[in-house]
Amino acid sequence: MLNENDINARLTPNDALFNNIYIIQQKFNIVPNKNSHYGASIDYQDISELRNEFLTELYNSIVDWVYSSDKYKELREAAMKMGRSEAAAHAEVQRKAHEKFRGNHTVEELLMQGQLGELLLFHFIQRCQKAVPLLRKMKITTSAHHERFGADAIHFKYENCKPLIILGEAKTYTSKYKFNEAFENAVNSILTTYKNHKEELSLYVHEDFLDKDMNEIAEAYLNNTLDDVEIHLVSIIVYDETTKLNITNKSDIRNQIEEIIKKRYENFDNTKIDIEHNAILNRITYIVFPVWKLEELVRDFQNKL
Repeated sequence: MLNENDINARLTPNDALFNNIYIIQQKFNIVPNKNSHYGASIDYQDISELRNEFLTELYNSIVDWVYSSDKYKELREAAMKMGRSEAAAHAEVQRKAHEKFRGNHTVEELLMQGQLGELLLFHFIQRCQKAVPLLRKMKITTSAHHERFGADAIHFKYENCKPLIILGEAKTYTSKYKFNEAFENAVNSILTTYKNHKEELSLYVHEDFLDKDMNEIAEAYLNNTLDDVEIHLVSIIVYDETTKLNITNKSDIRNQIEEIIKKRYENFDNTKIDIEHNAILNRITYIVFPVWKLEELVRDFQNKL
């Protein structure tokens, strides 16, 4: 079975993407009350939002979401055997990945499915949780013979030699003034995912949806032979922010964004996070990601596809 070094070697490099994202990690006024929740937003360079740079790097990373590094190499080598150069082979694999991501979806369908949020979730779990994909959900989504997997992400890591399964949910809301509704929906949704994930995961063991070397981990988890395993949850809420920013300088803009995120956490009704009856919520990490003109951002992303 893969060890901790093997897992760490599989993490997707994503510095180029996160160079365009401002991240805050602290104890927000939310339950569970811990230091591991996040706020994030598209960053600024001086007084210019790095919106296009963010979208470009997110677009470039689609191939990492769709294919594991081993599968990417296999497809690239197959393309080269057909007489393509290495650069042309890479372009071919990237084209296939983008087709899988886009499918036949309209902009409105992409908005509804929240695939941009799921792509961000994929990167945040690897960046902040240091956990690699156990299951490639995009393969299931694009398969005509399988039902859609409930979790938006299922990742794996070791922490102090303890195996951890990370279940992730992404919620993307373009509606204005609906943050509290979005947050409550995100909590309820990930609880449903937690309750059903083992039954759903069992459908995909020994199929092409799990990376070959990760299949052993998934099987051990399902058979209760993965000693001392824990389940943790991650929920990212990408929403349309309407508070006007005062565009002055980078430091001040960041401070304004931080205050907006703090207030969003603070104004949520903690009684709607029922930890008393759902102990697993003690292990949830929230990521609140405001975007100004979110629908426009998703449309710009679609145009890149």
